[in-house]
Amino acid sequence: LKEVQALMPSHITLLSLKDINCFEDIPETKNTIEGNAIEKATYIKERFGYDCFADDTGLEVDALNGEPGVYSARYAGPERDATNNMDLLLKNLKKSSNRNAHFKTVIALQLNSKLTTFTGICQGEITTLKIGQKGFGYDPIFKPTGHHQTFAEMDLELKNKIGHRGKATKQLLEFLNNIS
Repeated sequence: LKEVQALMPSHITLLSLKDINCFEDIPETKNTIEGNAIEKATYIKERFGYDCFADDTGLEVDALNGEPGVYSARYAGPERDATNNMDLLLKNLKKSSNRNAHFKTVIALQLNSKLTTFTGICQGEITTLKIGQKGFGYDPIFKPTGHHQTFAEMDLELKNKIGHRGKATKQLLEFLNNIS
């Protein structure tokens, strides 16, 4: 929410799930990142009546045939523990020299009974060690192409400029600006 809020113009008010009294676990049952983003946005529209957008993000690692992908948040188990997820990923890559990976975010927008999606991708590589304290999820082990820092070492402004979620959010904002 913080990453997206930092990109939003002041005339757009974002409401969190808590703000609309949605405390249930929204289903993520699809087998693609795009499918889960659509499922979440549709869930909110159908149950709460809000035009909304929802995203889903996954880390796709070349040497692991795209894993963890759609299962990124629960790669090491259903408790969604970032440390365990990173540890398992590093273990699974231990014998691989190919550390190429990318983050992919898909935003699904439900607006005026119409669905539109936006995709942002950030290429990079998986480091061998966890570095940095900022961000969340796999940020301490993902170094974007052309940069010497992991996402967990970068300030939010730079991460939003080059990152997958920032790219998808910018597409969303361009779309919204063109329909206003």
